[in-house]
Amino acid sequence: MGVVNIIAGALLVVASIAIILVVLFTNTDNTGINSAIGGGSNSFYGRNGGKTGEAKLQLATKIAVGVLFVVAVAATIIAKFAGTGV
Repeated sequence: MGVVNIIAGALLVVASIAIILVVLFTNTDNTGINSAIGGGSNSFYGRNGGKTGEAKLQLATKIAVGVLFVVAVAATIIAKFAGTGV
């Protein structure tokens, strides 16, 4: 197993654990049809969404998913051209 495969595997594990933890910490008190159609965006927290802890968790989720996607694609491409399996 190559060094690149080990590093890519470790990054995938870290990104996966980060996604799990961020999703577990996300507040899920949205109820009813009002939240389903986006009615919560007119509230105080909706207008100042970038400053709340919830917005920071959403940003962390997006970053972790992006890292997971990029590392998975890069590891697949490297394995394809290097001739080794990931």
